Amino acid sequence: MLTKRLIACFDVVNGRVTKAQQFQDNIDVAPAADLAQRLYEDQIDEIVFYDITASAEKRKIDLETVRAVAHHVFVPFTVGGGIRTLDDMYEVLKAGAEKISIDSMAVRDPDLIRQGAEAFGRQCVVLSTQVKHQGVRPGLPSGYEVFIDGARLATGLDALDWVRRAEDLGAGEIVVNSIDRDGTATGYDLDITRAVADAVNVPVIASGGAGTIDHIADGLTAGGAQAAIISSILYSPRFARNLGVRELKDALLDRGVPMRPYVADGA
Repeated sequence: MLTKRLIACFDVVNGRVTKAQQFQDNIDVAPAADLAQRLYEDQIDEIVFYDITASAEKRKIDLETVRAVAHHVFVPFTVGGGIRTLDDMYEVLKAGAEKISIDSMAVRDPDLIRQGAEAFGRQCVVLSTQVKHQGVRPGLPSGYEVFIDGARLATGLDALDWVRRAEDLGAGEIVVNSIDRDGTATGYDLDITRAVADAVNVPVIASGGAGTIDHIADGLTAGGAQAAIISSILYSPRFARNLGVRELKDALLDRGVPMRPYVADGA
């Protein structure tokens, strides 16, 4: 059985990790490179870095911070934000990323998915999609709409239609980021996560809402996700106590979730 993955998510502004709730009210946490090193040493499985204002500000991604984070970690590292062209993808990979996450620009130019997959391999292209429950209506059969630009702009796209198209174009993984649950610590939106997992044949990553170990376990089992993005539970100042990666992995293994176990020094 394939092991499930824990992915630490960094929403980065000016080189620093921030934490928001439903994409608003970001509070400062720590320098991205410092937090990446700490979580790498704590044996996180992967790290994803979003330059969260790059797309809205119509600028390129902060490559200096990408390099600083890549210097400190030796686990799969995904980077997104402000990536508009194949050249942008190449620059991010050259700066130390292993995978590219595209979101807003993929909606505006879906062929970018195909270009990236053909140039670098589909395993390198991650579609991140921001979804919001809007209710079933004409043109929105799943009831979930895709948003872009940091959840600021509705697209009219149905979430399931979009992820199927993205897979056909070459996306190798799909992140389902629930706007409704983001930063709320109320659990992933299992309905849309499961629906996406059933709709595509590539790994699906649950995102938005993990506040407890049970939430993570649910996303990786009932939600059908192959990986879970976590942030608040690891480092949010809004939490009375943050949990370490070892504590999370041990607890998930106890719940029967197949994980790569924490390896103690000298083991």
